[in-house]
Formats: sequence, structure tokens, C-alpha cells
Amino acid sequence: MILRIDFISDVVCPWCAIGLHALEAAAARIPGLALDIQFHPFELNPGMGPEGQDLAEHLMQKYGAGPEQFARTHEAIRQRGAELGFAFSPARTRIVNTRRAHRLLHWAGVGFGSAQQLRLQHALLAAYFSDGLDVSAPAVLLPLASAAGLPEAEARELLAGDRFAAEVQAREAEVSRQGIQAVPAVVIDQRLLVQGGQPVEAFEQALREAMAGR
Repeated sequence: MILRIDFISDVVCPWCAIGLHALEAAAARIPGLALDIQFHPFELNPGMGPEGQDLAEHLMQKYGAGPEQFARTHEAIRQRGAELGFAFSPARTRIVNTRRAHRLLHWAGVGFGSAQQLRLQHALLAAYFSDGLDVSAPAVLLPLASAAGLPEAEARELLAGDRFAAEVQAREAEVSRQGIQAVPAVVIDQRLLVQGGQPVEAFEQALREAMAGR
């Protein structure tokens, strides 16, 4: 059985990385199940400037998180990632604008399909969270697109302009109209909503419920 998954997320959202890996781990527990994961854009900081911002400073301004709270949260996220085989590195020190990354993901999905889009999403998450790279920079995004199997010349042209900017904005507006204000938001089989970086068991339960409702 194939279940459609609409995965609403941002590529600089740590709980989105955790949620994706937990979802995939849950699906692996269910024999005969395959997921068709389609990603939809959500920008945590749509007004973020091209220079980005120091991550600790950003979290302090946005959430009032001081150094000790930041350290505790990072350790909790690191441990959750490690349980799922995903590395959160201390090298991640800046928050960046993700509009280019979302345009690239949109192109991958509409032009090459959900499997290619998933490959690119994994590459983006690893580049930012594990390697501490600036996923707003074309010099970083281009090799990621190429490694995900996307045509380099077309990717370079997309990153140099604003192709798919309107489509990304339209999808973000639709997500907002649906009342989704936080990510990850995972819609299973277009009817069951799972919010947040839930444990593997929670995703497994939701997947089995969706299968039983077919």
C-alpha cells in the first residue's frame, strides 16, 4: 500500500528533521507500506535578511531563550536525532533565509517527482544541521541539487533568479489558510494530521490508522 504524505516544514526547523526521520522509521516497521512524501513550504522567518542571524541571538529575541535554555534544548534535540540516526552538529550557529531552498524543493517536486524531492530534502537537512552549511547560499545549494540528481544548469539558472517564488508564496498562503501555524505538520492520506516532531510510535499508530481506514 502507498500512502500519500503531505509534509509541511522548513529546512532550518530541527523538529522537522526529527519528524521526517521518525516518520520514515515508523513506515519501515510496517510491512508492505510505502510513503509518497510531498513537501510543502513553511518559512519560520520569512523576513530574515540575506545575511542571516546568529542562532543564539535569534532564539533569544524570538523566544526569550537564554544560553542555558538554548543548551538544554540543543542537547534534547541532539539526543532525539541520535536515536533516529541523524546528527545535529554544534557547527550550526546561524539561522538563515530559506526561500531559495523552498524554490529548489518546489522545482524538484513538480519537475522530477516526490522521490527526487525527498532526496533533496534529506540533503538540505544534513547540510544545515549536520554540516553547519548556509542553505541560503547558491554556492551551497547548487552542489546539493546536483548530488540529488537534478540538472545542474537548470538549478543554477533557478538559483540566480526568482523562478517559482510566486508558487512558493501561494503554497505558504494556502497552508496558512488551513490554519497551520507551526511545523512540522504531517497530513497522512489527506485526512489525518500529526503535528510536531512526534516519536516513532506516534507516527506508526497514525500510519496504521490511515491504512485501516482505506
